[in-house]
Amino acid sequence: MDVTAVHDADPAAKSRLEVVLCYPGLHAVWAHAVTNAVWRAGFPLSARLLSQLVRFLTGVEIHPAATVGRQVVVDHGMGVVVGETAEVGDRVHMYHGVTLGGNSPDPVKRHPTVEDDVTIGTNATVLGDVTIGHGARVGAGAVVTDDVPPGATVVGVPAKRVDAADTNDEERADSDRTSAADD
Repeated sequence: MDVTAVHDADPAAKSRLEVVLCYPGLHAVWAHAVTNAVWRAGFPLSARLLSQLVRFLTGVEIHPAATVGRQVVVDHGMGVVVGETAEVGDRVHMYHGVTLGGNSPDPVKRHPTVEDDVTIGTNATVLGDVTIGHGARVGAGAVVTDDVPPGATVVGVPAKRVDAADTNDEERADSDRTSAADD
């Protein structure tokens, strides 16, 4: 299923064999399943060492204690970081440079929860114990420090919600200003 998810998400993928052999984001997600099992078995040092090897080989760092769902696509994975207490749902699509980072030195839930069917754009940073709601989209380069509602789109630094309704309101305001200027 992971291979199909990556193949379907990337129009440049010519075959499933190419995905299996040439997609480091997929390799990192598969390796995380192993490092997570080693972590849960009570061998944290071994899990961390293995995760660092995976990071070296793929450019993707997923902490062994992080929770990663099914059919997660790490597209052009270089530079992706998923922190220790992060929770990533099913069918999440992350582009290169994404950070799911912590904002507390204390051993608490300090990394994001990303619900199902979320897309996180290139170089987006999501910090702290925040939730990215089901079906939300985080724009490229956004810095998210607050919860994102389900289905919302956020962009910018700091990230602000932009939806079709917001865009239509802005277009109406621009139109109203233009009409007033013509009068």
